Amino acid sequence: METISTILYFLITIGILVFVHELGHFLAAISCGMRADVFALGMGNRVMGWNKLTGFTFGKLKDDLELNGNTDYRVSAFPIGGYVKISGMIDESLDTEMDKTEAQPWEYRSKPVWQRMIVISAGVIMNILLAIGIFWGINYVQGESFMQTTEIGMVLKDSPAAKAGMQISDKVLSINGKTIAHWEAIQTAIYVDFLGQDITMAIERSGTQQTINVPRSNIPDVSEMTFGIIPNNTEAVISDVLSGRPAEKAGMLSNDIIVSINGTPVFNQENVITVISANAGKEVVIEVKRQNEVKKIQVTPSNEGRIGISVGSRYNGPVVQKQYGLFESFPRGVRQTISATTLYAHSIWQLIVGKVEFTKSVGGPVKIAQMATRSAESGIISFLAFTALLSISLAVMNILPFPALDGGHLIVLLYEAIFRRPLPNTVQIRIQQAGMAILLAFMVFVLYNDIFG
Repeated sequence: METISTILYFLITIGILVFVHELGHFLAAISCGMRADVFALGMGNRVMGWNKLTGFTFGKLKDDLELNGNTDYRVSAFPIGGYVKISGMIDESLDTEMDKTEAQPWEYRSKPVWQRMIVISAGVIMNILLAIGIFWGINYVQGESFMQTTEIGMVLKDSPAAKAGMQISDKVLSINGKTIAHWEAIQTAIYVDFLGQDITMAIERSGTQQTINVPRSNIPDVSEMTFGIIPNNTEAVISDVLSGRPAEKAGMLSNDIIVSINGTPVFNQENVITVISANAGKEVVIEVKRQNEVKKIQVTPSNEGRIGISVGSRYNGPVVQKQYGLFESFPRGVRQTISATTLYAHSIWQLIVGKVEFTKSVGGPVKIAQMATRSAESGIISFLAFTALLSISLAVMNILPFPALDGGHLIVLLYEAIFRRPLPNTVQIRIQQAGMAILLAFMVFVLYNDIFG
């Protein structure tokens, strides 16, 4: 039953994202006077579909069926991705027959470059709009929760905060003159309000006010590591226990709260990973709290310093809930989308330049399915937020200037706009073939990494 629900949530999540993305291409193409021969959810052979000529049918259409401008809306065999086949466009179908015919007014190739750019970009734009819409709705329905504390519960070892001299029980009063009223305002001030600037923190320590200066050069990018401070009243919670790994064999369970490891208090994921990794191959004693009962569990991390758990941080102190009106919620949704988009783009850049380990940063269908299931189990708001983040991820990935992706098509169109002539069809087909082969190899890799990584 668990496997069925995981597959179901995966199909729902991917179905929403693919439908919205392809709907963008479809609507833009129709608006520009182009014919869309196929609107497909999934890849590969047609399983079922509908069009005005044949109505609802199962299986393939006859090879000689002429749709005459009518779109075949179909579901295809493999539930990964989807596509809109626009007449006169070299795409995933790698159609070479158009070389033998004259361009028709309703075809992609006969339209101005600027219209073709709109059609290619529309899928990414729709994914971004979906994310904005979801965040807008979440802010309106749920509002926002703020951790009502500015007191530091832990300073991570060797972190920028530790090097700056911050200590446990320090209370952050202001940053660069801006009053700090809650914990979220600290991260916002460092990485949004004063991005690129040196940081001056006014703190309260043992009843006296002090000033801490942190040069911007000492503050890492948010995608690389944290600033290094954790609020008081924070606990490390196990969100998942992997089957067959040391943690499961030792009796650890999801929702266990990790209190300490070998007597060292722990508060968050980074903290837990650091302590466990330092004891690779050595037995450790993990103290957990389970339904108000404290247990000590002995477990031996693998030689890689892992025990097979996913850990998250949970704040259990006072929280203030703020509600937003319909129009107030919109700009917040836009800002959240921009922030997540920037973070995803930077993360991809970190992968490209080799600052982040590839195998640990790339997730495929298995990981997406697992995360979709967990988010759904946490409630509809959590599931929608996950869908919004995944939509942004899909948009960022698709706009990359890589063959077979939307960004690759844009590069081809940019070439045509600059040199005032299109690339020969044979060259475009070769580019598509190379891109499709690399993407297929990439998909095989991420699936292997999901299962065995």
